[in-house]
Amino acid sequence: YFCIFRAIGEDRRTKYKAAVKIQRWFRACRVRDYLRHLSKMAILIQKWWRGYLRRKHFRELVERAYFIKKLKFYNEMAVRIQKTWRGYYVRKYIHSFYALKKYLKAVSVNNELVRSELQEYAEMKENEEKMKDLEKKEKQVKYQARKMHYLLSTEQIPGIYNSPFRKSPDPMELLLRKSKPLTHRKQPVKSPLADELYGWPTCKKPPDFVTALSLLPADKQKPQGPFRHPAEVLRQRYKPLEPTLRVRESMYSPPAKAKEATPREEWRSPIHDNEFLPFSSYHKKYEKYEPSLCKSGKYGQEAYGTKYFREVYPKKWIANKDFETLFSSIALFEKFGKTYSSTGQIM
Repeated sequence: YFCIFRAIGEDRRTKYKAAVKIQRWFRACRVRDYLRHLSKMAILIQKWWRGYLRRKHFRELVERAYFIKKLKFYNEMAVRIQKTWRGYYVRKYIHSFYALKKYLKAVSVNNELVRSELQEYAEMKENEEKMKDLEKKEKQVKYQARKMHYLLSTEQIPGIYNSPFRKSPDPMELLLRKSKPLTHRKQPVKSPLADELYGWPTCKKPPDFVTALSLLPADKQKPQGPFRHPAEVLRQRYKPLEPTLRVRESMYSPPAKAKEATPREEWRSPIHDNEFLPFSSYHKKYEKYEPSLCKSGKYGQEAYGTKYFREVYPKKWIANKDFETLFSSIALFEKFGKTYSSTGQIM
């Protein structure tokens, strides 16, 4: 009996598991089918709702586009009406066609008058130029006649323009009879003191033409602006010439000749031609060799190859400032290019 009950229990347990498995599968299929149905319904609802929203938005876009098109049409019609009315008003009351036509006609008439006057003026100028050319040619012919007056024929000898083989004399012959001969120009007499150039180079005597210049009135007022007084300008303009020392000295003076002779003497007998005394002959009675001042001094000897002629010891200076090598300026050279000579030119 135990085996029978055990087999029955196992069979019942197997059937129970099979029933549970079938129920589990069926319930899963039913839930999945229900969820699938819910998803389809949700998609269908969303589709219809979104379609409704898109159709509503599109309807609004169409209405807005139709309104804008209608507004543009109304604006274009209003502009056309305003354009037509303004054109009519301007043509009738502001820019009248007949008044404009009359104005243009008057402008054309005035144009013709101006053109005719310009043509007359051009012709008059051309005639004046022709008359000037004729007068110039006549003057030249008369000048040539006066210049060649010596070719005039006489009672004894006929001239080249009055050939005896001609029936009537040449027009040049008649012109020679009417004209007067040219007179000889007086040659300017050269002054014997012209080479001195009114006291050059001392320039103590001003030139003659300076005194002939018309001076400004003394009571003339100063011109408006950054200008100097006329009296000061005249004083500077007619100031006597102050040449430099080099210009003032003559090239033929004894100092200048002495300066010219000095380079010749140096070239003829140069100092550096003396042979260097060798050290081997130091015991002989030759002159002693003295070192150059630019290479040695009481402060010590300078090393070879330095570019300075003397060593500098700032600690031994009495004053704290550096030694000034600048000379004081010469007053005569400072005036160069800033003052005027007696002839009115800048020095």
